[in-house]
Amino acid sequence: MSLVVRTLADRIFDVVRDKIVAGSLTAEMPIRQDALAAELGVSKIPLREALARLEQENLLISHANRGYFVRPLSAHEAEEIYALRLAIEPATMGMASLAANDEERAAAIAAMAALDDAANGNLELVALRNREFHMALTRPSRRVLTMQLIERLQMLSERYTCAHLKPAGRGDRAHLEHTTLLKTWLSRNSKRAEELAAAHIEGTFADLRRQLESL
Repeated sequence: MSLVVRTLADRIFDVVRDKIVAGSLTAEMPIRQDALAAELGVSKIPLREALARLEQENLLISHANRGYFVRPLSAHEAEEIYALRLAIEPATMGMASLAANDEERAAAIAAMAALDDAANGNLELVALRNREFHMALTRPSRRVLTMQLIERLQMLSERYTCAHLKPAGRGDRAHLEHTTLLKTWLSRNSKRAEELAAAHIEGTFADLRRQLESL
């Protein structure tokens, strides 16, 4: 049994990352380290460590003598993320639909329920629950390296997921697509699950591209 020790900087990293993903820290405003440290009740040393890690994660950008800013969303970055997802995720989801055992199938159903709960009452958790749902549909593939790539791409997608869901009606459409995908996945129709996953990813990016290019 391994013991995972989380430092204060780790916990600050998670809190600030959640703020960035949810959009409560915007690209137009600088990160005020004094104010943020006071808000979180921490010293600036672990905060600086967390901010440096967030820059490595491409969520922040630093400017000399100006400090840290949230990296803006961009159509170019979204295109790269979603192209990579499209190349890896649908096929993996199809394989996983055939390989999933009863426990993994139950986990996928639970992940969908958790996503619905977040969408109906806790919007700050929607991006995380969306990631967990997609991971539940791909994890039974048992491809370790592939799953590491998918999880990384899912984490990079989270800011774009939040942005995509802002316009009215997007949440309802996402729910319908997820519900249809889950039912197909549970029926072990791997080819159709792969097709639906690809259409879901392509549709999300098409919306995002129009949304980001209009800014």
